[in-house]
Amino acid sequence: METIEQAQLKSQTLVESLPYLKEFHDQIIVIKYGGHAMTAPELQHSFARNIALLKLVGIHPVVVHGGGPQIGEMLKQLQIPSRFEGGLRVTDDATMKVVEMVLVGSVNKSIVNQINLAGSRAVGLSGKDGMLLQARKKSLVIKNENEPPKTVDIGNVGEVVRVETSLLYSLIRDGFVPVISPVGVDEDGNTYNINADDAAGSVAAALKAKRFLLLTDVAGVLDREKKLIRTIEVQDARALFADGTISGGMIPKINCCLEALSGGVGKVTILDGRVQNCLLLELLTDQGVGTQIFARDRARGLQD
Repeated sequence: METIEQAQLKSQTLVESLPYLKEFHDQIIVIKYGGHAMTAPELQHSFARNIALLKLVGIHPVVVHGGGPQIGEMLKQLQIPSRFEGGLRVTDDATMKVVEMVLVGSVNKSIVNQINLAGSRAVGLSGKDGMLLQARKKSLVIKNENEPPKTVDIGNVGEVVRVETSLLYSLIRDGFVPVISPVGVDEDGNTYNINADDAAGSVAAALKAKRFLLLTDVAGVLDREKKLIRTIEVQDARALFADGTISGGMIPKINCCLEALSGGVGKVTILDGRVQNCLLLELLTDQGVGTQIFARDRARGLQD
């Protein structure tokens, strides 16, 4: 049996969340789900319960998921070699079949099942359903120091050119949580493997989401002393690129965030998916977690 102190702490947390519940009521929150949060059972359970709770209190979560480790494992089992260029998986026809099988047929349905078991109603979609993620072949240009730019063919890797929002709005209106696999299609029916961060950013921008949250395996954006940077204004992000603070795998994530903001998203947060209940901590508490990126000079918390 919990003590009175524990009960008071719970009640204090509930009271603290009230203004955020009001702010986000009937608003769309797009969440990119990936990394360790997708593979650790306790974090999978926590994520599903967070999504169910957000939906229950009148917030509309939309989930876009990755699945790189699961794809890599299946390719290994099938003895299909993996190769990456510029951080993207080179996707030939055989690899594309595995990508679609794993993302759409396995990972997506597992996430849907977990959210349903947590008490919500989730619907799994691939970008091919209803032409949800209309794509084109991605052109990758690699620039090396003291060498001319080189165009690399990365196969069936695509980029989103249009999101069919009517399908998503219909599901949201009817009380469902859309769960989207980042597999796209072009007007000729060709299938493309799309980076999950980019797909999520495109969905967030198309829906003009109130918030866009990216779950990662780090605490957020770190400075040169490895301390968390709590907030970044858009114009400051350019300087962080220039001085090397933002480097490596964080570069495409920040670029994705900036594109989402320019597309009309309210705020973006890169947060640590290894922390249980990270979605609730970020959205419904004064403290928040991770690094928040925003287009205007405003503090973490309520909108102006």
